[in-house]
Amino acid sequence: MKNELKSRTGGQLLVDALKVHGADTAFCVPGESYLAVLDALYDARDAIKLIVCRQEGGAANMAEAYGKLTGKPGICFVTRGPGATNASIAVHTAFQDSTPMILLVGQVGTDFVEREAFQEIDYRRMYGQMAKWVASIDRADRVPEYLSHAFHCAMSGRKGPVVLALPEDVLVETAAVPDTDPYREVQASPAASDIERLRGLLAAARRPFVIAGGSGWNERACADLQRFAEANALPVGCAFRFQDLFDNRHASYAGDVGIGINPQLAARIKEADLVLAIGPRLSTRCAGETRRRTPPSRAMSSRARRGRGGTWCCSTPPRRWWWPAAPRT
Repeated sequence: MKNELKSRTGGQLLVDALKVHGADTAFCVPGESYLAVLDALYDARDAIKLIVCRQEGGAANMAEAYGKLTGKPGICFVTRGPGATNASIAVHTAFQDSTPMILLVGQVGTDFVEREAFQEIDYRRMYGQMAKWVASIDRADRVPEYLSHAFHCAMSGRKGPVVLALPEDVLVETAAVPDTDPYREVQASPAASDIERLRGLLAAARRPFVIAGGSGWNERACADLQRFAEANALPVGCAFRFQDLFDNRHASYAGDVGIGINPQLAARIKEADLVLAIGPRLSTRCAGETRRRTPPSRAMSSRARRGRGGTWCCSTPPRRWWWPAAPRT
């Protein structure tokens, strides 16, 4: 005899989904628009540590920092209207820094949407340009599905923030549905032909330079980058807000490529005949400081490829694929 599924509220389904996907910490400023979730979080207090903050900007920035430090999506709950607007700065930061993050925003009930309800905002329009995906969960039986897609979206390709709106009535609505499987991180990798081309570019370059940045780095990846730089006699600079990716005391470290860049370093990058941009966005805080022609940030691909101006771009830090056939001499 098959086990019957237990009926759960939307709030319980959401918290259970967080547990399924490995979330053990969440940040919030409590609000009346998601009380059902707070009740479920209290029941799950042994599995998920809830850190209550005084202001939504602080809560969201804590979640963004958590995503940077752990490599897992930072989870943040805020209420609608002012709560959502206060959290928007951290969402913007997460998008620019490729930080995995999931912001869950309380919303007016579905029966009042588009009626100018108190503090009602269309979050798809508000967050559309600063998040990887923005959606509203309008049915309790689809809560596990939405949470699964949110985790997959935040962690796939170029990592980033996801925003989900939580209508009040959906959080108290009940449904008997199964949980999904835990998310699996999916990343693209360069083909063997791409690596051969990179080896050829390195062998031909006389003034190469490496810029490291973006998300997805861990201790092993940072150590691999250091060994790669040593084997190929490559100078390495770190992009804006990623100064800790490379040992600043190492002989190969050239400095940080960001605000107030050393003029000599900027000149060195400008004169480079090959720039390996491993992970960073080539924006004003990175390539713009060198006044160098570079491909726009959205031209970067999860597969390594060569961009304009002799720049080789990849959106995620290399893992096991970056060893040269032989060290440079």
